[in-house]
Amino acid sequence: MQNRPPYPLQPLATLTQTETERVEEVLRLLENLFQREKATAQSVLDCLYDVGAVRLIDQKVPISALRWPLKGVARLSKPIFRIFALRWMMQNCPWLITRWMFNLLRFDGPPLIETEEVAPVIDVAPTPAALPPRLEAPLLERQAAEINALRGRVSWLTATVVVLLILGGMNWMS
Repeated sequence: MQNRPPYPLQPLATLTQTETERVEEVLRLLENLFQREKATAQSVLDCLYDVGAVRLIDQKVPISALRWPLKGVARLSKPIFRIFALRWMMQNCPWLITRWMFNLLRFDGPPLIETEEVAPVIDVAPTPAALPPRLEAPLLERQAAEINALRGRVSWLTATVVVLLILGGMNWMS
């Protein structure tokens, strides 16, 4: 038996002893299933990584010339991902699946297994009144100019990297 996840089992007070034992039994069965089917779990993670890495690169990298080398790096990092993801999956998935299945049984009532409450996210937006009126316009103009200058540098550096990759590839091929 492996270490329990950091999630404590917090059944509601209305849960009977038998129901609590059943929740723990399902958790043990799922832990056993994940231990026995480690190869299946690795295959699932490999499939998720293959699709997820390509989609993430396609969505987050706007320059198509950089996508191909990044996809190669993603393929090289797959074994490292598999090690950490499998460890996380073995520790957390039995508990997450157990909680999910038993919370499906609530039938429009409160959840059978409580989760730790997440603190609400506080949206902090700068208010225009925070800056004195005489400093507001020049500050915004200066920030816009800095952003444009940084964008220009990023474009120049990207072009330089692409050219160096092409030249390096040509040198390597010859």
